[in-house]
Amino acid sequence: MRHPAAPYHEHAVRTEIESICDTAGLPFRRDPFGNVLVELKKGRRARPVVLAAHLDHPGFEILRALSPRRWLARFCGGVPDNYFRSGIALRLCPGGTSARLSRRAGERTFEVTADRPPKSIPQFAVWDLEDFATRRGRIHGRACDDLVGAAAVLAAILELRRAPGPFHVIGALSRAEEVGFHGALAIAATKSLPADALVISLETSRELPGVKMGNGVILRVGDRTSIFDSAAMRFLAEVAADLKARRPGFGFQRGLMSGGTCEATAYQEYGLQTAGVCVALGNYHNCAARNRIAAEFVSLRDACAMVDLLVAAVRSARSFDSIVARLPARLDALWRQARQRLRQTA
Repeated sequence: MRHPAAPYHEHAVRTEIESICDTAGLPFRRDPFGNVLVELKKGRRARPVVLAAHLDHPGFEILRALSPRRWLARFCGGVPDNYFRSGIALRLCPGGTSARLSRRAGERTFEVTADRPPKSIPQFAVWDLEDFATRRGRIHGRACDDLVGAAAVLAAILELRRAPGPFHVIGALSRAEEVGFHGALAIAATKSLPADALVISLETSRELPGVKMGNGVILRVGDRTSIFDSAAMRFLAEVAADLKARRPGFGFQRGLMSGGTCEATAYQEYGLQTAGVCVALGNYHNCAARNRIAAEFVSLRDACAMVDLLVAAVRSARSFDSIVARLPARLDALWRQARQRLRQTA
């Protein structure tokens, strides 16, 4: 989260992720579109589980220079127009030069003025907010969405490296999600993932009625556009219930997080069995009350619960069919108990 990023300008975040993988000895590769795929296998063949998250966050793309201290920039990502007020503090990247949002120049297009001429030619700009902090059990930062998800992918794979097999996990860390999940579409359309993979899309998602920040990881049954695979979501629900029975401190919730459309929809539409998991997000896309731009925040407990669930799901994937079959077995048992009384009272 120390590294600013915007759609198509995720390179510093990606370099950090690749450095973490190098240090930890995790095998990874870049695809031709700049996405990162981290893969770990142990033991005999197990069903692949893909943990998918994205590297970008809404931000400004610099279009052209207007003077040594002034540029034309286009905003990329979902922030309502009433948040773009003249004078808001920005950071030009690379280099981190301080700047301000100036006048509107067109639809989603603005002039940006630097406090001083930058040493590096700016390519993009981000809100000038704190990168990362933890306070009172929460993670705060400009880009919890979706770098908390990306961190959870790496944390889960690092935890799995110490666990016995068999399992097969792939971390799919994609680019340019905020402008239409372009990186995820590239991964799906080029068939870069095994056809029998279970994809679990990770997000931070706007807190909505029915879920509460701090109450645990959210099993995301759908987004604004789609309902995700029923069997895949049932599998996650059973795994989460088993984990809670073994670990009383573990918390999970279930909800339709309809605040936006996420990568799960893209993977699902390309024929991959897909589920969704998220944590509740405050100040979604940096949009705070009274049209203020502010840091996002999530519960640290929720983020850790997401990692725990991912580890358990990957390790349980070899038993996917039998776990999903628990509900039909319970329903059949209920039917056997009920049929005699139904006949007697018909």
